[in-house]
Amino acid sequence: MAQNFAHGNYSHTQKKARTGKGGRTSADRNRRTLSQNFLVDRHAVDLMVKAAAPAGLVLEPGTGEGVLTLALAQAGAQVVGYEIDPRLAGLLAARTRDDPRIEVVRGDFTRARAPREPFAVVGNIPYAITSKIVDWCLRAPSLTSATLLTQREYARKRTGDYGRWSLVTVESWPWFGWRLGDTVGREAFRPVPAVDSAILRIERRPEPLVDDPRSYRQLVELGFGGVGGSVRASLRTRYDGVDAALDAAGVPRDAVVGYVHPDQWVTLWGRLCR
Repeated sequence: MAQNFAHGNYSHTQKKARTGKGGRTSADRNRRTLSQNFLVDRHAVDLMVKAAAPAGLVLEPGTGEGVLTLALAQAGAQVVGYEIDPRLAGLLAARTRDDPRIEVVRGDFTRARAPREPFAVVGNIPYAITSKIVDWCLRAPSLTSATLLTQREYARKRTGDYGRWSLVTVESWPWFGWRLGDTVGREAFRPVPAVDSAILRIERRPEPLVDDPRSYRQLVELGFGGVGGSVRASLRTRYDGVDAALDAAGVPRDAVVGYVHPDQWVTLWGRLCR
């Protein structure tokens, strides 16, 4: 079931890398324009593999130098790695030519066709295209999970760690659980970025929490529309019995949308849309 979960993008800033003569090499330019921050810390790699528990088919966005690629294969996964940088893709393809567990695809992961068979996504993703990669994962019907190393702020916002919930999380909640994993410090990357990262785990639920995606999305989008300044005011423009539904979900009548837990949205849908 393909769905559209629109959300904002987060760019991962990095320190400038220059040559000794003050100029930039092509590799330096690619690192900047492609948002390349390579994972070099073995403990961080182990944290990613542990969180992903890879098995079967795994797609990796942005293989870079292949550190995570090799670790996933060694853990038992059949890895298809995507790398848009032709130099890096060529080097990794040559390095793993005789390894049947690894296939390197030179190209843009966000343009790839999702496999029909069950698969997972695991990657230290290019942070400038975080939203595109997450959206691709949420749209893939056969995706079982995504374990992504993202900017820590992004992971915290998407998992409610600030006490607020974003539209993309609420809208996808009946189908996907979102969990904040370990923090990975900026010193684990080269070049060293300006911010820390964190592991974001998105896992498909065995059974959806709602059986009518269209009505659920309409409810959530109206609530996030901001009419009247509260969820109650927004929902009362279209639905009857809003006060009783809010009481059943445990939502205060003056609650603003960001503070309504995704599980409470499922309860509201059950009361107002079924």
